Amino acid sequence: MTLEVRRVETRQDLRAFIDLPYRLHAGDPHWIPLLRMEVRKILGSGNPFWSHADHACFLAVRDGKTVGRIAAIVDYNHIRFHDETVGFWGFFESIEDPEVADSLFAEAEDFLCARGVHASRGPMNPSTNDECGLLIDGFDTPPRLMMPHNPPYYRDLVEHCGYGKIKDLYAYSYDITSEPLKRLERLSRRVRNHESSLIVRPINLKDFNRELQHVLDIYNSAWEKNWGFVPMDDDEVLYMAKRLKPLVEPRLLQLAFIEDEPAGFIMSLPDYNQVLRGLDGRLFPLNLFKILIRSRHIDALRVFTMGTKPEFRTRGLDAVLYGESFRAALDLGYKKAEFSWILEDNYLIQKVADMVGADRYKTYRIYERMLKEAA
Repeated sequence: MTLEVRRVETRQDLRAFIDLPYRLHAGDPHWIPLLRMEVRKILGSGNPFWSHADHACFLAVRDGKTVGRIAAIVDYNHIRFHDETVGFWGFFESIEDPEVADSLFAEAEDFLCARGVHASRGPMNPSTNDECGLLIDGFDTPPRLMMPHNPPYYRDLVEHCGYGKIKDLYAYSYDITSEPLKRLERLSRRVRNHESSLIVRPINLKDFNRELQHVLDIYNSAWEKNWGFVPMDDDEVLYMAKRLKPLVEPRLLQLAFIEDEPAGFIMSLPDYNQVLRGLDGRLFPLNLFKILIRSRHIDALRVFTMGTKPEFRTRGLDAVLYGESFRAALDLGYKKAEFSWILEDNYLIQKVADMVGADRYKTYRIYERMLKEAA
């Protein structure tokens, strides 16, 4: 049986690239895919990420059947910001066959090397602002919104290809109705009593563009020193906001101001994966009605991101933001939350998760391999 790896060039190739995981994981009760139309948007030229990144998608085909895929990505903004010639791989899918994985990674690495890249890192789909990481622990529950899920054997395939751990990402599960929330609220009240100029309020969707600038101001300051962080430009922020705005519940996106200066924010999103389950990644023609019905019964959320500017980081704003968000979540009928993802060396946020009684229940891994041409 002949194995061929070819670059995605035609509409038919792209369709095969997008369709593969829906076929591979159809029997996995915990796999919940993005909508196919969303994957197409992420890969399409309308995604402003590609204005500063080069990429190629590859298909592995055996006897006319697609058996694997991968994307090679060079983010020139990452190279400039971190001063490291690192490229990325993502969108990896494969049958349980080392030959398929070897062939896919070989093509991806050739693409990266041709562009002067010295190391290959992933998975990124296509960046840390999207799904990233390979699930290595916690296969027995479905992922929350915009978090990946893969079979256990993917780890063996990736490591067989010479990749080793560079960073682990954690997900914590939390029962919002639990007793520790009261402790968090007591701490929040103490912070408020001490910070007389502190204002914490929900995002105002009627003044969305101005609010977005507050979020961007905080985001690029709060995450500047984080591993893997690359500042988003205005076009990327607008694109991300357009994607997420239909999912936003204002009371779950709280902004903190001290003396009228944007100081921190938290964004939690309803877990729409509960809605997308079993829809085969399709919205039309009948699934739209299912989504509308199921949306009424979402009982979990994902704490998508929380950050404070460095100059405010020791003043307890995180407790206030978490307290306000979780109290709003309870009032809205949510019962469960996931903190994700959290870097393995982000001890401050892990401490908050431990304080409220959250359980670390999933681990995702970012891998890296030095490329031969760099040796």
